[in-house]
Amino acid sequence: MPATPQRRRTVRRLTIGAAVLAAAGLAAGALPAGADTGHAARTGRTVDVQLLSFNDFHGNLEPPQGSSGTVEEVQPDGSKKSVPAGGAEYLAQSLRTARKGHPYSVTAAAGDLVGASPLLSGLFHDEPTVEAMNKLGLDVTSVGNHEFDEGRKELTRLQKGGCHPKDGCYEDGKKFRGAGFPYLTANVTDDKTGKPLLKPYTVWKHKGVKIGFIGVTLEGTPDIVNAEGIKGLKFHDEVETINKYAKVLNRQGVKSVVALIHEGGLPASTSYNYNCDSPGPGDGISGPITEIAKHVTPRVDALVTGHTHQAYACTIPDPSGKPRTVTSAASYGKLYTDTTLTYDRRTHDIVRTAVKAPGAANHVVDRTQPKAADMTSLIARWNKLAAPVAGRPVGHISADIAGRGANAPESPLGDVISDAQLEATKADGKGGAQLALMNPGGVRSDLAFKASGSEGDGVVTYGEAFTVQPFTNMMNVVDLTGAQLLTALQQQVSGPNAASPKILQVSKGLTYTLDMTKSGADRIVKDSVKLNGEALDPAKTYRVAMNEFLAGGGDGFPAFKDGKNKYVGPSDLDAFTAYLTAHSSADKPLTPPKADRITVVK
Repeated sequence: MPATPQRRRTVRRLTIGAAVLAAAGLAAGALPAGADTGHAARTGRTVDVQLLSFNDFHGNLEPPQGSSGTVEEVQPDGSKKSVPAGGAEYLAQSLRTARKGHPYSVTAAAGDLVGASPLLSGLFHDEPTVEAMNKLGLDVTSVGNHEFDEGRKELTRLQKGGCHPKDGCYEDGKKFRGAGFPYLTANVTDDKTGKPLLKPYTVWKHKGVKIGFIGVTLEGTPDIVNAEGIKGLKFHDEVETINKYAKVLNRQGVKSVVALIHEGGLPASTSYNYNCDSPGPGDGISGPITEIAKHVTPRVDALVTGHTHQAYACTIPDPSGKPRTVTSAASYGKLYTDTTLTYDRRTHDIVRTAVKAPGAANHVVDRTQPKAADMTSLIARWNKLAAPVAGRPVGHISADIAGRGANAPESPLGDVISDAQLEATKADGKGGAQLALMNPGGVRSDLAFKASGSEGDGVVTYGEAFTVQPFTNMMNVVDLTGAQLLTALQQQVSGPNAASPKILQVSKGLTYTLDMTKSGADRIVKDSVKLNGEALDPAKTYRVAMNEFLAGGGDGFPAFKDGKNKYVGPSDLDAFTAYLTAHSSADKPLTPPKADRITVVK
């Protein structure tokens, strides 16, 4: 569900060492990929293949609102600038412009193209996004954890086509055709057959050039999706799976291989144009992808990654010590990556020199460029179908309320959502909740003051609320002792969440101190945890509201699975919209909360 690392791998900063052995057939000190390598280049032995890639699109056909729709750019003087970016009209145009002059060009993605989508796509089970991906020329993608949001059968339908089993076909005379590109699920197998759910790999061919693509999602997917949707599936180690299929491709004569991995890293800077190969103190990239990259076989020539919603174009040495490109293009279609793969027609392999891996850079999907007309038409068509639902006003706000883009452990929108969930479940006949907790990965966007359509500034529409809370998880209220609640709070910063904490958003009345100078569970200052001013009593039972995903132990919170006396309430989206309606009007709009319930010590 969230886009943060779930796994236990060691976090290490990268440093690129001295030059090592040259690529096979080339002399030591060879030129970077794409440069003239002498006789081979003059006789046409090599050809540059353009690899365009992106990840974590999440159905954002229209430009994302608020800070979710910007990227941070470092200026020449060292200052930082926020640049509006994203939207399918601009992503399609960017990719088409980038392809010009490149006779060998392939476009790939690293998962989470759908799921947790805004209403324009989510209302129609993401058929609009799959249609858009077909039109913009996507060749292949790995599967991400969010592709399993509606279960294995729905993922299979998105691949193969056919109308939705319950909602049917959305347009008269039109049957959903499915993805015109393969979804790769190399490390997702059926328990009964032992075979991958969908294709494990594919081979892109053009004028004698062959490049294999292997697609995997993070092994920890079962920890972050609802269990019901992945029954009968097993998720395997990413490295072992990639290495296995790289051998298979090699035996088929495919020597050039790219891995599409829905798992990622955390660069030292949030700026998309940060040089993550900088050797300075604190520079580089950390997170699960660093360990994966260090162990994926040298047969793989480049790694396209995702999941963490970060932007980076790094080189990480492969097991032989040779530098290899590892990239991620943030999220929501705000960036695309352009990587040059120099293909040797004689060896059928990618030329990776000892000096430099294939060149890669992230580019902004700028909104000042012309719009792709076919995407404008697609969006208008689906918007017409969605309009009766999407445009309904549900509340009013006085200013932007930051959620996804808050860049802080506690966000103003997280406070609003948790307050809404408490209000929806606190009555005696509706669960009797005393507090509510919300997982940060479930807050998918900001609430922007500026109108997204004709509704007017400050008006929150149902479509905008849906974009924030797209999962429609049912609310659960359970009994937890104070000791169990404290354990759950500690799981925010320990176990699977130690390397990348997942700080739960808390309802009004719950306060505590988060000391980031400490490590693991000690980051939660025990004596500081209070509910309505009273210290948490380890022996006392509390009624705690949360969505069904969290109640099932999702996001690395197994303590919640021990909850007793479960009450099932309304959906999180219904709770959210009801709260906005009850607590705001045109004359008295809702103001952003201070987000001061969690005291953070840095």
